[in-house]
Amino acid sequence: MIRMLVVEDMQVVRAGLVALLDDEFGIEVVSQAADAAEALEAVERAAPDVALLDIDLPGMDGLALAHELSERVPACRTVMLTALDRPGHVQRALDAGASGYVLKSVSPKELAEAVRTVAVGGRVIEPRELADSVGSVTPLTAREAEVLRLAASGADARAIAGELFLSVGTVRNRLSAAVGKLHARTLVDAIRIAERHGWI
Repeated sequence: MIRMLVVEDMQVVRAGLVALLDDEFGIEVVSQAADAAEALEAVERAAPDVALLDIDLPGMDGLALAHELSERVPACRTVMLTALDRPGHVQRALDAGASGYVLKSVSPKELAEAVRTVAVGGRVIEPRELADSVGSVTPLTAREAEVLRLAASGADARAIAGELFLSVGTVRNRLSAAVGKLHARTLVDAIRIAERHGWI
């Protein structure tokens, strides 16, 4: 029996996923959570084999949670469930330790098969076309992506500097480098390009 943890902040969606997976032969949902904090408690208590994580969680997002789970409970494998079909997001999920990346548009049968594959040590990317684009490498360094991500949220250079304990000059240099590497005309263009590719 595959023991499942379902992490999804929207209650109706979570209830649907739990009902769907519980109906599948050999799968039992042993716990569910609405956010990362609940998920980390649940994983300690319920010892699931597979955690199904929505990427877009409040607070700590699903990618950060996948990384945290891979560090704390490596025996629990993770599948990301998302509406985001960008190659950069797939790569970031795999880099965070996820074993699966599944779009919310897949059929219930495909979702259950993904869970079974991951439970026995496999890796799944659905739909398969996304797998072909994995490895489209971001030109940004991790630090450039970080400052660009904060800029995308509306933070100015001073606020980013305070958040990351950097000088304002360093933040401006990293933002400028990101704009140049993405061949963007402005910071807004750079953010748009990076978001479109899933690099931030």
